[in-house]
Amino acid sequence: MLAGRFEVLDVTAFPGLPAIEETGSTFLANALLKAVGISRLVDGWVLADDSGLEVDALGGAPGVWSSSFGGEEGNHAKNNARLLADMSGQFARAARFRCTMVLAKDGVAQADFCGTVEGRLTEAQHGVEGFGYDPLFIPDGYNQTFAELGHATKNLLSHRARALAQAVSWLESHVETVTMPEGHVEN
Repeated sequence: MLAGRFEVLDVTAFPGLPAIEETGSTFLANALLKAVGISRLVDGWVLADDSGLEVDALGGAPGVWSSSFGGEEGNHAKNNARLLADMSGQFARAARFRCTMVLAKDGVAQADFCGTVEGRLTEAQHGVEGFGYDPLFIPDGYNQTFAELGHATKNLLSHRARALAQAVSWLESHVETVTMPEGHVEN
């Protein structure tokens, strides 16, 4: 979505940048921490996000703790196992992926964007593509999980794609020439 429109660099292009701790209790708070924090240290625009899975039957959990829901940061197998256990016997399986992005420059947030994709959870894992909760999530209008649909389809439907489309539109209407370091951290 950004190819040919913007020069995009990720945080690895800036050695020595600190890791920004995600201490917020919302996706917006964590995206703000990262975007504003890094934009104080680099020259240019910074785009940061926070994202995760929200399950209605679990009161919105795992939410901002999606990456550590199973007790160990970034352990997809443990996260999926806990989600399956918590949803065992649950008939209502509505869920959504949510992504919030923040654009910042010179230590000031300029805009924020939110993308969601609605769907439902399966009772067992299906598919091998993607990461995280992809083997458990079937987007509305489909009969396969994100892990079965593959990267190309997921990238068209995903919460990140929807938030990023809003960010691109905002940039195109507010900025003529952009060099945008992208401070993206996967969750």
